[in-house]
Amino acid sequence: MQASPAQTASEFVTREDNAVYETDEPVLYSVADGIATVTMNRPTFNNVQNSQMTYALDDAFRRAVDDDAVKVIVLAGSGKHFSAGHDIGTPGRDINKSFERKHLWWDHVNKPGGEQLFVREQEVYLGMCRRWRDIPKPTIAMVQGACVAGGLMLAWVCDFIVASDDAFFQDPVVRMGIPGVEYFAHANEMHTRIAKEFLMLGERMSAERAYQMGMVNRVVPRADLQAQVLSIAQKLAAQPRMGLSLTKTVMNRAEELQGLRATMEMAYGYHHFAHAHSLAMGTGHLGGQDAKSMVQANKKEAGGS
Repeated sequence: MQASPAQTASEFVTREDNAVYETDEPVLYSVADGIATVTMNRPTFNNVQNSQMTYALDDAFRRAVDDDAVKVIVLAGSGKHFSAGHDIGTPGRDINKSFERKHLWWDHVNKPGGEQLFVREQEVYLGMCRRWRDIPKPTIAMVQGACVAGGLMLAWVCDFIVASDDAFFQDPVVRMGIPGVEYFAHANEMHTRIAKEFLMLGERMSAERAYQMGMVNRVVPRADLQAQVLSIAQKLAAQPRMGLSLTKTVMNRAEELQGLRATMEMAYGYHHFAHAHSLAMGTGHLGGQDAKSMVQANKKEAGGS
């Protein structure tokens, strides 16, 4: 008996997990004087985010929230760059590995067609970022070097962004045929016309210009970055815990009333239409791009740096 289209669409598939991790500690955690520092620790690959790192970040944030001694959380990246985005090409790319999920979506690994990516990215990208944005303690992103695509998402969920003068921000995924990363905060982080430029041209935005756009709180020399972040964190740690939490809640809800969440929902749908379109065109879900081609294009655009 021939299966109906509905039955065929719901069949499960088998995908092989070939991920090989270069570290057992993709995230480092430390606490001093009421300040928890959560550090992405894949410097060999410019702190690109695989699921191993994403779930380790979530565990670290949970640990900081549960610790009554922690008043402020700093998110940092080890090495030269804060984060070069999502892992689309390292040996540790673990898209076919199952993890204990933090949200109520089912496992993505054995799901067919566009369901695999739609479900996975609800969990590890959009869902995680929304979850971290609502951490009831103040968060500070300490950004040096590259803050690209998925790296933007991690910085944007934080309450403060302090950047070194050599930092740059970029979302070049239109090159993949995709209208921006999953946590689509572009229209809230920048004026609409600037956001269009940022996305459509895919150019690097310097830390100084990001400051002018209101996306970054402070820009400091690279040598002073850690000290500046510590100074801000210490001032925050001296404030009442509930006062900080309530202020953060009010500001986050105000952004949502201005359309942040609705925009994300709409953009997420278009994002996954783009994946499906690229697959239908036979170019893979990244529009024929891979880690190597994206890096080469970025270097060429930046003049070989």
